[in-house]
Amino acid sequence: MVNRRLRAYTGGFLRDQRVKRILELSGFDVRFGLPSGDDLVAMWGRRPRSWRGRAVARWRSASVLNVEDGFLRSVLTGRMGEAPQSLVLDQKGVYFDCSGPSDLEDLLNSADLSGGDLAARVEAGIARLAQTGLSKYNGFDPALEVGEDGYVLVIDQTRGDASILHGGASDDSFAIMLRAARAENPDARILIKAHPEVAAQRRRGHFSNRDLDDNMRLVNAPIAPRRLLDGAKRVYCVTSLMGFEAIIAGHRPRVFGRPFYGGWGLSEDKQDFERRGRVLSRAEIFAAVMLLYPKYYDVYRDELCNFETVVDNLEAQRRAWVEDCHGYAALGMRLWKRGHLRRFFKGAGRLLSFEKEVAPATRAGRRGLIWAGKETQKVRDIFAAADAPLLRLEDGFLRSNGLGAELVPPMSLVLDDLGIYYDPSRESRLERLLNESAALDAGALARAARLRAQLLELGLSKYNVGGLIGADWPQGKRRILVPGQVEDDASIRLGAGKVSRNIDLLARVRRDNPGAFIIYKPHPDVEAGLRKGRVSKGAALEFANEVASGVNAVAAIEAVDEVWTMTSLLGFEALLRGKAVTCLGVPFYAGWGLTTDFGVAAERRVARPSLDGLVHGVLIAYPRYFDPLTGLACPVEV
Repeated sequence: MVNRRLRAYTGGFLRDQRVKRILELSGFDVRFGLPSGDDLVAMWGRRPRSWRGRAVARWRSASVLNVEDGFLRSVLTGRMGEAPQSLVLDQKGVYFDCSGPSDLEDLLNSADLSGGDLAARVEAGIARLAQTGLSKYNGFDPALEVGEDGYVLVIDQTRGDASILHGGASDDSFAIMLRAARAENPDARILIKAHPEVAAQRRRGHFSNRDLDDNMRLVNAPIAPRRLLDGAKRVYCVTSLMGFEAIIAGHRPRVFGRPFYGGWGLSEDKQDFERRGRVLSRAEIFAAVMLLYPKYYDVYRDELCNFETVVDNLEAQRRAWVEDCHGYAALGMRLWKRGHLRRFFKGAGRLLSFEKEVAPATRAGRRGLIWAGKETQKVRDIFAAADAPLLRLEDGFLRSNGLGAELVPPMSLVLDDLGIYYDPSRESRLERLLNESAALDAGALARAARLRAQLLELGLSKYNVGGLIGADWPQGKRRILVPGQVEDDASIRLGAGKVSRNIDLLARVRRDNPGAFIIYKPHPDVEAGLRKGRVSKGAALEFANEVASGVNAVAAIEAVDEVWTMTSLLGFEALLRGKAVTCLGVPFYAGWGLTTDFGVAAERRVARPSLDGLVHGVLIAYPRYFDPLTGLACPVEV
C-alpha cells in the first residue's frame, strides 16, 4: 500500500509512536515539510497549537486531517502517560466542533446505519459495554458505591476543554445547567460527576463544594461512568462524552451545548442543530460513533482492528489495573518467581512487596497474596484476625510452553478471594462464576465458542509439551485415556476421594472397563522426575494396554473415545474436544452435568452450564493472562 503523505507541524505526531503507528496503518506517511500535490496537513483537533497546521493548509491550499482520541481510548488518561488504542481521523471537520460539518456528522446524516451485519454487532456491542462498563478512560474502582439509586446526575467537564468552546457552550452553560437541574428536580438528590483529570487534580472543573447545597454531592472518586448512569433517573450535560454514553445506557439526557450526539431526537436539547434533520435510533447512533467512525488499534498484534477486539483488550487491561492498583503483600514467594510476578502485577508498582512472615503481610495495608498450596488454616486465621483480605494465587489453565517445575514462568494466573478452584470443600470464585453462568448473554457464549474452536485448531493445552503419538491405537475397541497425576498435588489431597494413587486409578478403570483399550499417560512433572506419582511401566501394564510416555496431551485426547481421571485438568481439556469424561474425584469441572461423576460434588454446584458456559468461566472470566511481548495484561485470545 502506498501511503498518502501527512505533513505535521507539532512534534507530538512524530514523537508519539502509538499515534504515528495508527496513522501509518491507516494509510498515512507522517513527516515534516511543506505539503504538495495531494498531501494532507495533520492537526490535533482544536488544540491551541493547531493554528500552525491551519495556516500552512490555507497557504498551500492543502486539505486537512483532523486527529483526535477515540471514544474507547485507554485505561488511564493521556496526561497519566498512557497511549491511545483508538483515534478518529476526520477530513471534513472535528466531531465536537458544531460550527461546521464533520465526517461523523455526515455518517449520522446519511449513512445506512443498520445494513449488513451492523444490527447484530450493535446489539452485541451495546450489551458488551453494559457488561464491561468500559468508557473512554477506565481507571475506575468498581468497589466504590454512590448510594441509593434515583439521583439526578449532572456531568462536569474540565475548564477550557475544546469541546465546550467549539460545542456552542461556555463556562456559563454549566451554571445554567445546574440551576435547571435544581429547578426541574426540586426534591431529588443531585450528584455532580467530575472529569477524571479533575478528580486526579490535573485540571480544574466548573464546580466545587461552594456550589453545593445539602441535597447535592460532588463525585470526585473514580466511580465508573456506567455505574453512575445506571443509577440515575435523569442526566444533565453540556458537551461531555458521557452524554453519548447516557444515550447508549437508555437515557434521554438534557443537553446544554451542541455536542455530536445532540439534535438526532435522542436528547432534550437546549439549543438548535440546523444541519441535523434526521431522527436516529440508539442503535443507529451507536453504529456510526462506535463501529464506523473510529480507527481501533490492537496493541498486541500491531494492527488495526475492530471495536470488539479493543473491548476485549481494554477489559483485560482494566481488570488488571483495578485488581493491582491497591497493591499486594505477597507471602512466601520464591526468589525465581518474584521478577515474573512484578511483571505480571505491573499495575501494583511499588505497592507490591514480598514478605517472609505472615504478620508483616497483614500490616502492609494491602491485600495478602499467597500460593494456594502454601495457605494453611493458621495463615487464614491471622489474616482474618487482622481483617485483612487474602488472595490465593495459582497457575491458570493455559499456562506456558514448558513445565513450572522446570522454572518456566506462567502466562496465566488465577487470583481467588473465596477459595481455590481445586478445593471442593469450600466455595471458590470459579464455582461462583459457574453458578452465575445462566446470566451469560449470547455474545459471551459466542466468544467462548470461538475460543474453544481456536484452542482445538491450535492444539493447545496447559503445558504444551510432549510429542505426537507414534503408534496407532486400535480402532475397534473403546479407547480410554487415563492421565496420571502428581500424587501429593493439592488437587489430589483435597478433591480425589477414595482413589488417590495413579496405580489405584488404573486398577479401577480396568475393573469397570474390562474390554477397553486403556492408555496410561504419566504426568509431565512426574515423567521429568520432579514430582511424586511414578508408576513403573511394568506395574502400569498390568492394567493398561499401553503407556504413552512423552506424548502430547492434546494428541492423546484426540486419539481416544473417553477420559477417566481423578481430578486431572486433562478431563476439562477432553470436554473441550467433545470426549466423554468420567471423574472419580471432584475436579472443578465436575458436578455441573457435563461429566459422569463417581465423586460427590458439593451441593453448591446447582447450575447446569452449557459447555461454552463452562469455557467462559474457566478460561475467560476466572484467570488473568499476560503478554510477554508487550508486558501488558491481555485477553485469552492473545
